[in-house]
Amino acid sequence: MKLVAIDLDGTLLSSNLSISEENLTAIREAQNEGNIIMICSGRAPESIRELLDEYDFACPFAASNGTVVVIEGEKPKYISMNKQNMLEAAEILESYGVPYKLYTNDGIWMPEDWSAKVRSALQSNPELAKCLLESEYKQFIEQPKRTDNNRYFRHIQDVINRGDLSVQKFFILQFNQHTRKEIMEQLENIAGIAVTTSGDYNVEIMDEKGNKGYGLKAVAKHYNIPLEQTIAIGDNFNDVPMLEAAGLSVAMGNAEPEVKEMCDIMTRTNDEHGVAYAIRQFVL
Repeated sequence: MKLVAIDLDGTLLSSNLSISEENLTAIREAQNEGNIIMICSGRAPESIRELLDEYDFACPFAASNGTVVVIEGEKPKYISMNKQNMLEAAEILESYGVPYKLYTNDGIWMPEDWSAKVRSALQSNPELAKCLLESEYKQFIEQPKRTDNNRYFRHIQDVINRGDLSVQKFFILQFNQHTRKEIMEQLENIAGIAVTTSGDYNVEIMDEKGNKGYGLKAVAKHYNIPLEQTIAIGDNFNDVPMLEAAGLSVAMGNAEPEVKEMCDIMTRTNDEHGVAYAIRQFVL
């Protein structure tokens, strides 16, 4: 029995944000042979559940970059940020006026002026705005409806001071690369947090103990699978901890150059069913 940890955006999902029939078939064949497939994504738990339901397949998953681990029949495991780190991070982000979201145990929370901040950030580059609306960033740029999973706050203290709420991840949008680098450098000075990115225009921060490597290890431990029998497939920098933790690390053909360099092998791109190709090569 093997455990295969698979990223979503840029990995399992093609550029049109769908799962190909080739990938689905390979995953189901691997599951039918007794292997464990898990999703390891920066997305929120609700987003992953919706996707799994849409394609009618069940598996354990690590959401919010591994800070939420969900295994059927078990209580979710959370790695949450402490209040002081959240306040320090928010102070930096507010000083730059950048839009950010909080991924919590009670949905996604964002400032009431989220939409205005995004519009302001994109105002100087309408071409970029058009391009992003045709990519996976569409889900972040469009104003989310107020639902049970999308909440709004006026001041971050309103979220932090709620005793029943814990924050697993900050998701930050920044379209200017120089400013993004500055923000990342300042955030990295906060002791106890991990700073990463999953694309050209975002920054993500979590507690330093929470990452996709933690998610992979937690699921492997639950199923008594040695790490030597685990495979991780990813494309971006937030995948690095799980790629380092796995017995075999697989970079997508469309992965960042640094990710390709640190992996054991490379598969095809996300538009060439790279996940299916890797599963057929190393699992089936």
